[in-house]
Amino acid sequence: MSSTAKDYPASTSIVVEDVSKTFSLRFHRTFKQVTVAKLRGQRTREDFNAVDHVSFTVEQGESIGLMGLNGSGKSTLLKLVNGTMRPDTGQVLTRGRIAGLIATGAGFHPQLSGRDNIYLNAAVFGLTEQETKDRFDDIAGFADIGKHLDSPVGNYSSGMGSRLGFAIAINVDCDIFLADEVLAVGDRPFKRKCMEKMEEIRDSGRTLFYVSHAAASVRKMCDRVLVLDEGRLVFDGDVDEGLAFLNDEDDADPRKVRAGEEELDEELGADV
Repeated sequence: MSSTAKDYPASTSIVVEDVSKTFSLRFHRTFKQVTVAKLRGQRTREDFNAVDHVSFTVEQGESIGLMGLNGSGKSTLLKLVNGTMRPDTGQVLTRGRIAGLIATGAGFHPQLSGRDNIYLNAAVFGLTEQETKDRFDDIAGFADIGKHLDSPVGNYSSGMGSRLGFAIAINVDCDIFLADEVLAVGDRPFKRKCMEKMEEIRDSGRTLFYVSHAAASVRKMCDRVLVLDEGRLVFDGDVDEGLAFLNDEDDADPRKVRAGEEELDEELGADV
């Protein structure tokens, strides 16, 4: 980790300092529509902050649940941490290798087979060809998509793409693992397998950054919750308090959430 502002202790894993990311919402598509709108004095675009002056620090080994309603900026923030986006203002600092699944099918070539995409996606994560060969059986076994491994990824369902992407990501040696709604697709047995694997990642001392709407799984996986609202960080703290802050009264009651494994099944990947 390097910083021009100040030095951070070796235990610091992620630093987000006053970060903002602005996008433009365009009201018209064609040049003619834009021209007519301008002649009429109408607005042709509107800028909005997907992430709005957000700051926080994550220590190595922390398990962070990132929550908020749809459109609150969770995925954008995760992409800023991952480095696939750059902030317009502020800075994001990370220590070590980052792996994880931030979008179903991200990094896949739709015309290549699943087998070829394993090598392609693993290379994006920094694995050598030999390292990928050594882990290929583990990746294919975890994905468990059978004969479809030799079919073009463009023909995969969202669940199959998620299976393959997650299987690759968990076989990368990393210091920070990012998971964006990884349990939103796929059947229950696969979701359970993902949860078990992420528990292994968490217990290994790696930093876990987990985006989910599922209150029970966040409580099971995380020791801290960040809540975004319209791009702003509005809560940073205890998991139960964070869930209560989201006004989800049933899920915020620990007695109800811990009532049994059946409720966790129902909530895995569920939307708010």
